[in-house]
Amino acid sequence: MDAVLDDLAQHWPLYTAIPFIAALIGYVTKRVAIEMMFKPLDFVGVRPFFGWQGVVPRHGGRMAAVATDLLTTNLLDLKEVFARIDPDRVAREVEQPLLRAVDGIARDVLAEYHPRMWELLPAMAQELIIKQVQASSPRMVGDLMREIRDNLDEVLDVKQMTVRLLTENRALMVRLVRETSRPEMAFIARTGIYFGFVLGVVQAFVWALTKQPWVLPVFGGCIGLFTDWLAIKLIFVPREPVRLGRFTLQGKFQRRRAEVAKQYGEIIAREVLTTKNLMDSILRGPRSDRLLAMVQRVVAKAVDEQTSAAKPVVALTIGGERLREIKQAAATEAVRRLPETIRQADGYLTEAMDVAGMVRERMRELTPLQYENLLRPAFRQDEWKLIAVGGLIGFLVGELQVLLMLG
Repeated sequence: MDAVLDDLAQHWPLYTAIPFIAALIGYVTKRVAIEMMFKPLDFVGVRPFFGWQGVVPRHGGRMAAVATDLLTTNLLDLKEVFARIDPDRVAREVEQPLLRAVDGIARDVLAEYHPRMWELLPAMAQELIIKQVQASSPRMVGDLMREIRDNLDEVLDVKQMTVRLLTENRALMVRLVRETSRPEMAFIARTGIYFGFVLGVVQAFVWALTKQPWVLPVFGGCIGLFTDWLAIKLIFVPREPVRLGRFTLQGKFQRRRAEVAKQYGEIIAREVLTTKNLMDSILRGPRSDRLLAMVQRVVAKAVDEQTSAAKPVVALTIGGERLREIKQAAATEAVRRLPETIRQADGYLTEAMDVAGMVRERMRELTPLQYENLLRPAFRQDEWKLIAVGGLIGFLVGELQVLLMLG
C-alpha cells in the first residue's frame, strides 16, 4: 500500500487527469452517438457494410408511419379541424383573387368553346356576363368549402399525405425529432461527463493498484457503453413519477410533456399540416379526382342557375353537349387556379383550424407509453450500434491513456 501511495504522490498530475479524461470520454461518446442519430442524411461510405447514415433518416419511412399513426389516431381529428372553418368567411377572404380568377376562367372558356358568339358580343355585353358570373362566385366558393368539409374523407388521405411528406423530406423528419428532443440530447451529453468522472476515479485507483495496461482501455470501453446505455434509459424511465424521500424520479422526456406538446404541435402546424400541404394533397393526392367531380357539381349548379331563365335559348344556341364541355372546362380551370386563390385565406385558415392547439391539448391526454412513442422509435432502431460506438471510442481513448501513463 505504501508503494501505491508513493506512486500516487509522485504521479498525482497523471492520476488527477484520469477522471477528467474519463469525463471527456463520456461526453465525446455521447456527442458522437447523438450526431450519428441524425447525420448524415444520405448514406456515406461503401455499401452495404462500410459506411453510415443517420438512424432517423435511414429509418424515416418507418418512423414517419409511427408518427403519422399516432398523429391521426390520438392527436388530431381533421373533421373537427375543418369543421372550425366558416365557408362564408373563406369566400370573403379570397374575394379579390376570386373575382380575378372568375374573370379569367369565364373569358378563356367562352372564347375557347364559343368563340364566334363571344367575339360578336359588344364589350359591354361581355362585361355584363362576367359581372353576373362573378356575383355568384362567392356563394360558389362557400358551397365548395361546405362540400369539402362535409365529405373530407372523400378528398383527403391525411395518412398518405403525412407519411409522404416525412419520408420524402428526411430533413423535416430529422428536425421534428431533433427539435422536440433537444433538452434530452443535452442531458445525454451531460450524463456522460458526470458518470464518466465517477468511473474515472475508480479507474485511477484500479490503475494504481494493478498497473495493468488493459485497465484503462477496458474501463474506457465500459464507460462508453454504460453511460450511453444509462443515459438513453434515463430519458424514458421511469414513465410514472417515483418518490424517493424528497426526490422524485421520472424520465426526462416524460417530465417535459407540456413543453414537448407545444413544440410538436407548432412544428406539425407550421411544416406538415399547412394549408398549402393540405390543398396540394387534396388537389394532387390519390383522391384528387373526387375533388374535381365535386367542383364540377358546384360549377354545373352555378352555370345552370345563371342560365335557368334562358336555358332553352342557351341549349339551342350552344348545344347541350357543348354546354357540358363548358362546365367541365370551367371546373378544371377552377381546380387549377384554386391553390393561388385560396392562398389569400392562409392566415384565416391557419388561425381557424388551430392544428397546433389541438395537438397540444390532446398530447397531454396521451398515456405515458403513447407519449413515449413520439421519440422512442428514434432510439430503439439501431440503439445497440450507438452504444457499441460509444464503447469503441472509450476503448480507443483508454489506449491513449495507457501510452500517456507509460510514456
